[in-house]
Amino acid sequence: MGKLFVISGSSGVGKGTVIKEFLKRNPEFKLSVSCTTRNPREGEIDGINYFFLTKEEFKKHIDNNDFLEWAEFSGNMYGTQKTYVERKLSEGKNLILEIDTKGALNVKKILPDTTLIFILPPSFEELEARLRGRHTESEEAIQKRLSSTKLELENSKLFDYEVINDSIENAVNALEKIMCN
Repeated sequence: MGKLFVISGSSGVGKGTVIKEFLKRNPEFKLSVSCTTRNPREGEIDGINYFFLTKEEFKKHIDNNDFLEWAEFSGNMYGTQKTYVERKLSEGKNLILEIDTKGALNVKKILPDTTLIFILPPSFEELEARLRGRHTESEEAIQKRLSSTKLELENSKLFDYEVINDSIENAVNALEKIMCN
């Protein structure tokens, strides 16, 4: 039986980069494939990057209680199918979900053996600098992300582990100590 790990963190904390590096060094782990109602981006493949669903299909899955967690962002819906996760775990795969803190806590309720890991920035100031350094969002969007960070930090107190991303190397090493033992 495989193990399930949920990794969360505020926008701009670098969790995607840390996970990508962790997966390069630990190929026995797999990133879970989520469902979404958004259109595929160039190069994305159904079943590899996401399971692309219509809004109607997605809502049917909600009605059937098929998701471990789901959320709506920017008019698109995202969710993790229970059957997909259970199948991968029964195949002996170690699976990583990269989702928000609310979804993570929901997964833990349904699958209590899940390990929750929260990626923290070295400081709130550093997080703000990273968000601004992207040059991809308006001031309003940055402020919105920073205010949602406060809620996520509150939720992170319910997680099993916290990892500070002061450098990719240190963060990956910390994940390996938690996940590879």
